[in-house]
Amino acid sequence: MKLILLGAPGAGKGTVAKLLTKLDGSVQISTGDILRGAVQAGTELGKQAKAHMDSGGLVPDALIMGIMEKRLQEPDCAKGFLLDGFPRTIPQAEALKALLVKLGIKLDAAVSLEVPREVILDRLTTRRTCENPKCQAIYNVKSMPPKVAGKCDKCGSNVVQRADETEEAISKRLDTYNEKTAPLIGFYQKEGMLMNVNATSSDAVVSAIKQKLGIN
Repeated sequence: MKLILLGAPGAGKGTVAKLLTKLDGSVQISTGDILRGAVQAGTELGKQAKAHMDSGGLVPDALIMGIMEKRLQEPDCAKGFLLDGFPRTIPQAEALKALLVKLGIKLDAAVSLEVPREVILDRLTTRRTCENPKCQAIYNVKSMPPKVAGKCDKCGSNVVQRADETEEAISKRLDTYNEKTAPLIGFYQKEGMLMNVNATSSDAVVSAIKQKLGIN
């Protein structure tokens, strides 16, 4: 399957993507994970992106599109891919449309995950991430804490609250999303590709997508 997952930060795009990858071998492509890895590694891209990410702002399109063009041509994308958190703006959506035509790739759908703001704020302020760039496992202090407080179950590295997941940064990210990213719903509706899913459960979202695409 080849899908775009739309939704505010904390809507569950990453969790849904991980569940979908198990269905047919599609790969999850998260620009956030790629950028955070670059920041941790101290690459030139990482240095450019860090200032934007720490303030809750958006990373410039030129950086993102360069990453995406390279990523979509890697061999593991042949079975399918799930774009998690990309595109984020109308110009990015238009650039992606042109890129997919250039690469001869056709999308199945753009899935919009609709989740109430108060649910998102609760999810993100209680979320913690493994600081090891090669691991990046995600925990939740309420619903899925690590077995040893502050330590990753998988690799033993410290589990931290990201700078963009404080309440102030999250509110800014949600405002940015509503201003710049929410219009994508209209964009993909016009393209005839939009699928809306109102559910806070990731399993319910996956079931709806399977039904839409005719996957058993």
